[in-house]
Amino acid sequence: MPGTLYVVATPIGNLADMTLRAIETLKSVDLIAAEDTRHTKILMDRYGITTPTTSYFEYNKLKKADYLLKVLKEGRSVALVSDAGTPGISDPGYKIIRMAIDQGIQVSSIPGPAAVIAALTVSGKPTDSFTFEGFLSNKPGKRKNQLAKLRDEGRTVVLYESPHRIMKLLDDILEVYGDTQLVLAREVTKKFEEIQRDKASALIAHFKAHKPLGEFIVII
Repeated sequence: MPGTLYVVATPIGNLADMTLRAIETLKSVDLIAAEDTRHTKILMDRYGITTPTTSYFEYNKLKKADYLLKVLKEGRSVALVSDAGTPGISDPGYKIIRMAIDQGIQVSSIPGPAAVIAALTVSGKPTDSFTFEGFLSNKPGKRKNQLAKLRDEGRTVVLYESPHRIMKLLDDILEVYGDTQLVLAREVTKKFEEIQRDKASALIAHFKAHKPLGEFIVII
């Protein structure tokens, strides 16, 4: 009988946000598939987890997925973890999850932190209807078209963006949405957590004077 693939959420910053069930699961499975084994080792050391690990990330996902499926078909259990948050959200976890389901392997969620939800719930923006788009295109024309479609939907929009692209995204938001009120979150749950609530133009002016640092969650 095949083993179970556990999709295990881990802290997005503060290691104390690890759930008891997640700790128990990582200790009990036969193998942990981690986006970055070095990063995951920090968490494992914190909670005394000694389970063997293997890497599973964007550039080895096809080759490694075959190995993980082989382990599962042999009746062993595997825990899938990302560097932070819930696997499958803007990371390659979806691939192995889909393949396991297609081959009749049980997939079980061990829920916990997710950056998109953590930022949305403190944003002050409507949460009854929202859309999460992750990272938009790095091509200016396509990115503007994506923003225009999102604007026309009328829902709260949650995006991810890197520090070296945040200014381009803010410029495009200003052009497409006008000088709308935004929420920018970074370092969520960490010591230097920062939530900025201001108009697009004010945030652009801020980052012209202060270099953007860290990964951003942008809420429109």
